[in-house]
Amino acid sequence: MTRMTFEYDVLVIGGGHAGCEAAHAAARMGVRTCLITMDMNKIAQMSCNPAVGGIAKGQIVREIDALGGMMGIVTDRCSIQFRMLNRSKGPAMWSPRSQADRGRFIWAWRNVLENTPNLFIWQDTVTELLFSKDGSCVEGAVTQMGVRFHAKAVVLTAGTFLNGLMHIGRTMIPGGRCGEQASYGLTEQLAEIGFEVGRMKTGTPVRLDGKTIDFSLAERQDGDTDFHHFSYLPWSLVRASEICRPAPQSHQCSLVAVDRTGDTMPGNAEKTNEALPCFTIQTNEKVHEILRRGLPDSPLYNGQIQSIGPRYCPSIETKIVTFADKDHHLLFLEPEGNGTQEYYLNGFSSSLPIDIQMEALHQIPALRNAAAYRPGYAIEYDYFDPTQLRHTLETKRISGLFFAGQVNGTTGYEEAAGQGLVAGVNAALKVKGDEPFVLGRDEAYIGVLIDDLVTKGVDEPYRMFTSRAEYRILLRQDDADMRLTPRGYAIGLVDDARYHLMLEKKGCVEKIVAFCEMFHVKLSFNDVLASLGSSELKEGCKLLALVNRPELNLPLLSKHIPELAQLFDSLPADRRDEIIEAAEVQIKYAGYISREKAVAQKIARLEAIRLPKTIDYEQLHQLTIEARQKLSRIRPETIGQASRIPGVSPADVNILLVLLGR
Repeated sequence: MTRMTFEYDVLVIGGGHAGCEAAHAAARMGVRTCLITMDMNKIAQMSCNPAVGGIAKGQIVREIDALGGMMGIVTDRCSIQFRMLNRSKGPAMWSPRSQADRGRFIWAWRNVLENTPNLFIWQDTVTELLFSKDGSCVEGAVTQMGVRFHAKAVVLTAGTFLNGLMHIGRTMIPGGRCGEQASYGLTEQLAEIGFEVGRMKTGTPVRLDGKTIDFSLAERQDGDTDFHHFSYLPWSLVRASEICRPAPQSHQCSLVAVDRTGDTMPGNAEKTNEALPCFTIQTNEKVHEILRRGLPDSPLYNGQIQSIGPRYCPSIETKIVTFADKDHHLLFLEPEGNGTQEYYLNGFSSSLPIDIQMEALHQIPALRNAAAYRPGYAIEYDYFDPTQLRHTLETKRISGLFFAGQVNGTTGYEEAAGQGLVAGVNAALKVKGDEPFVLGRDEAYIGVLIDDLVTKGVDEPYRMFTSRAEYRILLRQDDADMRLTPRGYAIGLVDDARYHLMLEKKGCVEKIVAFCEMFHVKLSFNDVLASLGSSELKEGCKLLALVNRPELNLPLLSKHIPELAQLFDSLPADRRDEIIEAAEVQIKYAGYISREKAVAQKIARLEAIRLPKTIDYEQLHQLTIEARQKLSRIRPETIGQASRIPGVSPADVNILLVLLGR
């Protein structure tokens, strides 16, 4: 008879997007892992909008996928609409975004987690962490049911549940999410041993009944129909009913069939999701007038909420106050899935009283008779100052304790998932006694995200933007596999199958670029150029020069160059378009990419200069007072990290270099 044990290598607390990636990554790397979640039916719940990706966020999802994480694959399996945003800009700005079927998303993630070797799930609430006698190491956790879990590393991914408090008008309801209880005890315990704790606020809009919406008065917005999707795996593998499992300590891929019919997932799981449109509508002055009438009862304006909310995603009441001159605001009706009438009203986040929310919505023609499933609300929750973390997301104060997701002051599914993957990987590496895994700012948006958190801290919920990355031409959505799959392979998270697919793509891209560098275009090609609206050649040139013209591209040129068309025909059919696009981006952006790589290499020299852990900054009176205070509190590991701390000037950095003999 098998006896259940509560002894694990890695314990993950919280089953949101950070927790799912952390648990999956740790288990895939061969360590015995347990995910503790309050409700198994809410695993990877999309607490806010039913979508993944967006500006910069889509790049993070592709990075997660390139490293061997699951968010991209799960999203592709549940997608009901896909769009590549920022198409009018250069490829470095392109960002994938997908509407997902919320219900299928949960079950797809459960399917992944329940069938991942070394991974166990326990439904319960953690109320206390266990530490070593000297308090220097984490040793496990205690749950509400009184179960004691022992582990060598713990990843805390509690989202908005730590002392969560929801606000709807003057009504306050304890909870981590609508209809779900908050988590108590952990904040107080961690604060007592010295962790800096703060409060943040976020919000979510009303959910509407699609049967009561007049879509004829809304503008329809369909998705793309081309080859793009999130995962770098071919569609055939994304849609497959198998989960690719690497054996512990190995890159070998073992395909294990998983039943995705019957009770495993509602409905016919193998059926492709039906594409659904979104719709846009607008507020008007009548809407704003009613909203203004409700401001005295708004928790944001009557003093009820003191914490800071996301500046880039304001509530509708904040919009009408901040942008008082605007007579309308754009709203998006986003479907929650194929099998539901529920619609998410993007742009109408609110914590106003329910009657004010509904009265205002009824002034919009398309919503004149709209009924709601639940109102919008605000939620306050605890977070921990992320400058208390290392770049591995391990806490500096307690060995083996990792934080990931909104507990670090971030917001967004994608930011949470990226942190979860890094925390899970490093928890597994720590258990194994291996070197830590850290991503640089020139390697990934995830690297930018984590470096910003641990170096600069947060004064509002952190969201990733392309503008936060100084190397965004290097961090494109089309090449995350080239950047990161080798790194995922090196630590055992990426299997042989994915790694060889990346090598095949890389070889094909190099072959196309080499062909364009070698193929000579003669003056006789001028007739073709004229038909394509491109200026004629004065002399023969390499094909590379034509590809660099803004009005020309590889697919267009292949229709007139048989040798190029023949090369394209030799490419893997299921990834042909992706490979051609990647090659074209490399050609058109070659100069920019080279310059940015040179800058990154120059800055990398500062990252290689490590600061002694024993250095006493308060005694370095050559530094400014602010620099001494910031350096003492954050304890940067390298000169490069120190240079990015607000308040540490270039003069302070030079002083540190002199003191280090550099």
